[in-house]
Amino acid sequence: MAELETDLEKALADIDAIKAQLARGSEFRGWGPATVALTGLMAGAAAAAQAAFMPDPVDVTNWLAIWVLTAVLGIALVVAEATTRSRRLHSHLADEMIHAAAMQFVPAAAVGALLPVVVLNVAPDAVWMLPGLWQIVFGLGIFAASRALPQAMAVAGAWYLACGLVVLAVSAADRGLSPWAMGLPFGIGQLLFAAILHRALGGRHGGF
Repeated sequence: MAELETDLEKALADIDAIKAQLARGSEFRGWGPATVALTGLMAGAAAAAQAAFMPDPVDVTNWLAIWVLTAVLGIALVVAEATTRSRRLHSHLADEMIHAAAMQFVPAAAVGALLPVVVLNVAPDAVWMLPGLWQIVFGLGIFAASRALPQAMAVAGAWYLACGLVVLAVSAADRGLSPWAMGLPFGIGQLLFAAILHRALGGRHGGF
């Protein structure tokens, strides 16, 4: 009886390992193009609100609060829809697919979350670099998750890397925190991300 239980446990472990391997090598179809596009519009709206209502020079605390809140809301929306779509589209592999996709993005997300903490505590005079650094980190995150994304998503990754470098170069002149240094790269970038998803996945799964 004990030997039978051991064999059963080994078989179940082998099945879990196979499912995890399949998930790591498969394209994740849980990202919703409409929700991703919404996060781009949110970035544009946050930048417009800052430009219209925040005094110049920008207060660093308020600037960070707006963009952290925008990022948290955007991530929450995308993750909630990704979970729902994955369970519908990936069926029995849903949990493994969600876990694999999350693990590919977690390093970039962790770095992005820790950057303002480190910069504010160690080098507050370098806070102007945050928009460019965030864009570079996000671009690298897209490339890190390339196995789970449509091949064309490399264009979005390249967009964020290029924008990050350009923003760093431009911002170095006055070392200020322009709302558009965040709003334009992330607004356009997320719309590009959504367009690529819609073309690669939407047609096969009922559009948005």
